[in-house]
Amino acid sequence: MKKIDQGTAFVREHAHLFQCPTCREPYERVEAHTLICPNGHTIDVNKKGSLNFLNHAVDTEYDDAMLEARRRVLSAGLFDGIIKAVADQLPTDPQTLLDVGTGEGTPLAKLLDLRHNQDVGIGFDISKAGVNLGTQLDSPAFFMVADLAHLPFNENSLDAIVEFFSPSAYDEFNRVLKPGGRLVKVIPNAGYLHELREMLYPVDSSNHTYSNEKVLTRFMERYPQASQQTVTYTWDIPADKYVDLLHMTPLHWGARPEAQALAESTPLQRVTVDVTVLMVPQVD
Repeated sequence: MKKIDQGTAFVREHAHLFQCPTCREPYERVEAHTLICPNGHTIDVNKKGSLNFLNHAVDTEYDDAMLEARRRVLSAGLFDGIIKAVADQLPTDPQTLLDVGTGEGTPLAKLLDLRHNQDVGIGFDISKAGVNLGTQLDSPAFFMVADLAHLPFNENSLDAIVEFFSPSAYDEFNRVLKPGGRLVKVIPNAGYLHELREMLYPVDSSNHTYSNEKVLTRFMERYPQASQQTVTYTWDIPADKYVDLLHMTPLHWGARPEAQALAESTPLQRVTVDVTVLMVPQVD
């Protein structure tokens, strides 16, 4: 089956989830490859089998090369321990879940596979390049381009939202989650990839260390009922993935060229993964 037909079949089955970004009405029907709302606004499933809810192109720093490097590193297992921790925080029964800022889609695909592909999984990102890569995965996940600030989903339509290092829009999350829906957010701790950070930035640089205090405080103020779980492990870096690891992280962007060159010529054998998994069991 062609990608456009696979995507259309998903949209047809789950059209009740989606909301027209123009008038905020639930979509009414699907004709051919087109979603149509009661006011006649339309959006087409494209040839890659995805939807694009943005009416203008958005420039992001996540270019094709970075996203492809990220795909190779995450496929090799960098996030596997994080994905397992997120899976453990979800109910055992099938969920309709959204992956916020899905990037190139590997974490969502691995999460669905770990949960035996029983869920309806949707990943969205503002990066068209990332979503295009997501559609290439062998996964039942559905990928689309959308704006975090205006999620194209109906009120109370989703069972769960997951985030791997992504920005949040808590009002939107509360709107689209069902009463009692679950939110799982992963944030980096000070030790996350600290070996790279310390190679790329001098001791007197603000980027030499990291604190998640602001993000954590804001989350806990919004969801005081949330639980916190620390996940820490060491990942052995495959020799052929070291440069990809350097290039997949924003840490690389701001470093001086000489620091980047030195880091590339001084391969590390292992790196630290250190995150906090925040879980809200019932978002009201």
